[in-house]
Amino acid sequence: MKGSTVYRGKLFDVVHVVHEVDGARFVKEIVVHPGAVAIVPLISDSELVLVEQYRAAVDEVLVEVPAGTLENESPEECAVRELEEETGYIAGSIEKIGEFYLAPGYSTELMHVFLAKNLRKTASRNMPDEKIRVITCGVEEAFEMVRRGRIRDAKSIAALSLARLVNGLG
Repeated sequence: MKGSTVYRGKLFDVVHVVHEVDGARFVKEIVVHPGAVAIVPLISDSELVLVEQYRAAVDEVLVEVPAGTLENESPEECAVRELEEETGYIAGSIEKIGEFYLAPGYSTELMHVFLAKNLRKTASRNMPDEKIRVITCGVEEAFEMVRRGRIRDAKSIAALSLARLVNGLG
């Protein structure tokens, strides 16, 4: 991205970009992110796996679909890795069902969404800074958690909705 980097971080950079509209110049702060994945892991047509995880940015424990940031790998490789790391499951099949930008007003982060099926349990391998609790629940229960505000994470709501649209989830 053209512009001047004002911050280099572990997960993303921030770049100042000059943007012109009708001859007027504006400086935009853009978060340059490598991209990420979200996985909807199905135990069966009616049961799925979610994770409960503390999120420091909002100082809350959130219920989410498993997810993670790309690390010099393809989105599919990242999805396979993150699913096992966070949940201890390996997918017999994994299929990309969509992608979306999380916040295109200020970020380049592109979220790749996968549906994982034919799960086999192994052992989770959480990162040292992650404390994750694996939850299994019914598909309808997950959508009820969205309706009640228990699942408030945008990527999880979008990933579950995509899975329902593409795969007839629930």
